[in-house]
Amino acid sequence: MKIAISGKGGVGKTTLAALLGMAYAESGYRVIIADADPDGNMASALGIPPELAEGITPIVEMGDLIYERTGAQPGTIGSFFRLNPKVDDIPDRFSVEWEGIRLLVMGTIKGPLAGCVCPESAMLKALFTHLILGQDELLILDMDAGVEHLGRGTAQGVDAFIIVVEPGQRSFQTARAVRKYASGLGVRHCFIVASKTNNESAHQFIEEHLPDYEILSFMDFDPDLLRADAQGSNVYHSAPRSAMVARQIKSKLEEFL
Repeated sequence: MKIAISGKGGVGKTTLAALLGMAYAESGYRVIIADADPDGNMASALGIPPELAEGITPIVEMGDLIYERTGAQPGTIGSFFRLNPKVDDIPDRFSVEWEGIRLLVMGTIKGPLAGCVCPESAMLKALFTHLILGQDELLILDMDAGVEHLGRGTAQGVDAFIIVVEPGQRSFQTARAVRKYASGLGVRHCFIVASKTNNESAHQFIEEHLPDYEILSFMDFDPDLLRADAQGSNVYHSAPRSAMVARQIKSKLEEFL
């Protein structure tokens, strides 16, 4: 199963990705999480010690590796480079294993070359494709905020999108845009997980504004998640109520997919 988690910035994508990955790992699945969020906070959500997390370099920042595999220096445009670089060894070489999960930090292309056809873009696209089509682990993609990544087609081939929303119109607009782009990539399943809710009224508000979406669950406000963030501890172990919600989401996904 290959799952992409998307949504507006700040809605809790990384927290959900970590919780869901841990729920699958606990059930005996081999899990790999690809962190494509430019903030790169997945290591903290999994409780990876800072001294180990600081040694993780995002793939997109590995200039020597990109040059070796594409034949061009990062940041160059208008030059010749390989569009299908060798990437099948990268998950094993550059991932970090913790709590039964392999974490691969992808990074994202920033600045004026963000939408370019450049060596970094070719490297990421090939690596995403390999993770989705060539790896036999359960894959969770923690995507960057918004819909720009969908324009690059990096999540093409996933089994489902989980769109994390909060009670607000901007979040709903992003959810609609994500589903539109995902449909264009041939992704048949787009689910909703609602976050930052705290009562039945908030649940109903989201249901009324997204009536044609399958809502997997509501992740109500959980102070244990705030404490886990402050302490840098594993969110699954630190927030039992949210961990239970993640297990429920896992069960529903298995029914649908």
